[in-house]
Amino acid sequence: MIVVLKPNVKPEQIEHLKDWIHSLNIDTHVSVGENHTIIGLVGDTSAVDIDLINALDIVETVKRIQEPFKKANRKFHEEDAVIDINGVKIGGGNFQIIAGPCSVESEEQICSIAQSVKASGAGLLRGGAFKPRTSPYAFQGLHATGIDLLLEAKEQTGLPIVSEIMSMEHLPLFEHVDVLQVGARNMQNFEMLKELGKINKPILLKRGLANTIDELLMSAEYIMASGNENVILCERGIRTFETRTRNTLDLSAIPVLKKLTHLPVVIDPSHAGGHAYLVKPMALAATAAGADGLMIEVHNNPEKALCDGPQSLTPAAFAEVADLVFKIRPYACTYNEKI
Repeated sequence: MIVVLKPNVKPEQIEHLKDWIHSLNIDTHVSVGENHTIIGLVGDTSAVDIDLINALDIVETVKRIQEPFKKANRKFHEEDAVIDINGVKIGGGNFQIIAGPCSVESEEQICSIAQSVKASGAGLLRGGAFKPRTSPYAFQGLHATGIDLLLEAKEQTGLPIVSEIMSMEHLPLFEHVDVLQVGARNMQNFEMLKELGKINKPILLKRGLANTIDELLMSAEYIMASGNENVILCERGIRTFETRTRNTLDLSAIPVLKKLTHLPVVIDPSHAGGHAYLVKPMALAATAAGADGLMIEVHNNPEKALCDGPQSLTPAAFAEVADLVFKIRPYACTYNEKI
C-alpha cells in the first residue's frame, strides 16, 4: 500500500502519520520526489482502513500494491534511484560502462586492461577473483590474490572495481571492493541476499539463467528489505531453446523493468551472446533501448584468456564499441513512469 501526500505537507505531520502506521505493526518507507512525498506501507496491510487514511487532510490518494515486491517497486519510489559508487553515479540519467576481463589472471593483465578501458570511457572496472564454472576442472580464479590485483589496478587508474562474491565467508576479502556482484547462479541464494542487505555497499544483481523478471525483482527485494537499497539490476541473457547464442539477451527487460522499478538497469551483452561479434550490436541496442549501463568483457589477448575468451573484446574493439555507445546515448529511450 502507498500513501501519496499532498504538496507542502509539514515534516511533523509526516512523522505523526508514520507513528500511527507504526502503531499498527507496519513499517514505512518514505520517498520524497519532485512533486509528491510517498509513504510506502510494508507488511500486512489487509486490516488497514483505506478510507480512514484517505480522509486525512494531508493525504492526496491511497493505493494498494498488488506486486509482492514493495521496496523495489517504482510506485514506492517515483524518481529513478541514483547509485553513487565513490563519485561514479549510475541511474537517473547517469550512464556507465563496466569493463574488464572475466577473470583476473595477472598484475600486468588487469592493470593494462584497466588503463585501456578507462581511456575509452569506462567508469568502472570489472574482474573476477572467484569464478563459478560449470566444470570443476576449469579455472576458478585467483581468489584473494585476484582481489589484491584488482585493488592495484584501482590504485593505478582510480576506477571503482566490481567483482563477484561466491560465498559470505569471503566477505572480509571484499572490504575494499566497491560493488559486489551476485552472479546468475546465486540470484536466488536468499540467505546470501539477506546478508548482503546488511552491508553498506552497492550490489550488482544478475538475473538468473531461467528466472523471470518478477523473480529478479523479488531477489532485489530480499537485499532491500534487509536494509541495503543500493541495488543495480543486470540482465545477462536467459536460457531458451536457441543454440546459436550462449543465452538469449532479453532486451525487452529494459522497458519492463523501467516501468516496474526505480532501480538502475545494466545490460551484459558479453555473457548473453557468448561471442565477441555479438557484443557491439547488442550493446548498441541496449543503449538505444534506455539501459543505465553496460557490462562488457575486455581482454588484452582473448585467444589465451583463462575464462570466456570467445566473448571478450580486445581493448581496440572495446574502444570502438564505447565510442558508438556514447554517440547514440543522447538519442536513447527515456522512461518517466509516474504514479
